[in-house]
Amino acid sequence: MLLVKEGQLSELAELFERYQVKLYNFFLRLTMDEALSEDLTQNLFYRVIRYRESFQPAAGSFKSWVYRMARNVHVDHFRQEQKVPGRAGTQDRAGGILGEAIERDAGRDPRDAGRDSGYQEDQYERLDAAMAQLSPTQREILVLSRYQGLKYEEISKIKEISVPAIKVQVYRALRQLRNLYFKQT
Repeated sequence: MLLVKEGQLSELAELFERYQVKLYNFFLRLTMDEALSEDLTQNLFYRVIRYRESFQPAAGSFKSWVYRMARNVHVDHFRQEQKVPGRAGTQDRAGGILGEAIERDAGRDPRDAGRDSGYQEDQYERLDAAMAQLSPTQREILVLSRYQGLKYEEISKIKEISVPAIKVQVYRALRQLRNLYFKQT
């Protein structure tokens, strides 16, 4: 990113290859809309180029910086559209949108969801439904911590709140997700 910041925009290709799928899945889990997630990912990389001067390695890693920017892209989109993020999703494939994103992260064919993993298709659908019922803040904290695998320190920089506050938010979101998931049985 330091080379991109210096004007060598061709170096962004490596960052794009490394982060594009992860960021797409981040947006997909928040919006549950494939086309919108592609658009938001594209908008994010446009912003990376546009605001490359704001990257400060001393303030944190590129990963923290790009996820903070991704959060802003997501929030800005829904402010413009005046929608509640992530409430409308489609589950037209086995395993639902969230199940597909999980399998895509693992590098497996999404159509194989539930076959080798020990999870059944209805479990993915229940997880999708439970995640959709969480507040946008709770969904975001779980996506960052559990699905994107970010450390609490990284999330703290992204959300600009303390690590203990992140831990509390994750705990509460997991408890709420567990309640919603098992309430469906």
